[in-house]
Amino acid sequence: MTPPPENPPSPVSEDDREAAVRRLQDAYAEGHISHEEMDRRLHTVLTATTHGELMSALASLPAEPPETTSTIAAHSGRIRRRGPWLVPRTLKVESAFGRVRLDLSRAVIEHPVVDIELRLGTGRARITVPRDAIVDVEGLHTGWKDLRYKPRPPLPGGPGGAGGPGGPKIRISGAVGFGRLKIRHARR
Repeated sequence: MTPPPENPPSPVSEDDREAAVRRLQDAYAEGHISHEEMDRRLHTVLTATTHGELMSALASLPAEPPETTSTIAAHSGRIRRRGPWLVPRTLKVESAFGRVRLDLSRAVIEHPVVDIELRLGTGRARITVPRDAIVDVEGLHTGWKDLRYKPRPPLPGGPGGAGGPGGPKIRISGAVGFGRLKIRHARR
């Protein structure tokens, strides 16, 4: 009888798989791999069950650009982003007193998953996400008032719950103290 391995292989999540597919598509679009090579590697990514198998499909590709993280902070007053602004991979928002308005409906979102980390004291916050976005609020803690968020009904051809094919996943985490956070999907 052989002893079990000390570090069993970890399963591949859908986010990991989507990131690997996007990386292969980018490498193909930039001319780093041929069409046949992309097909072969794509098959490996889609059938991978462990991270080791996933990494073998990404071997010899150019290094990924470093993760982008931005912080927006204000002690009091307003924090506002709207219109066509570039959303980083990780956005940290810190406000002790005041209002926060983040409108991602017309923003440029280059990443399949965007993490928004909130550290809010008092005041109100509103986040508008794209119509086809999938919102995950599992890592969010609210203090005094509850979160106001109603997931969109499934879009035609989309998965159950909010979002649709190709929409970004917006993960909202952190803490909201004595204010209220409202998240809504854009109408168009």
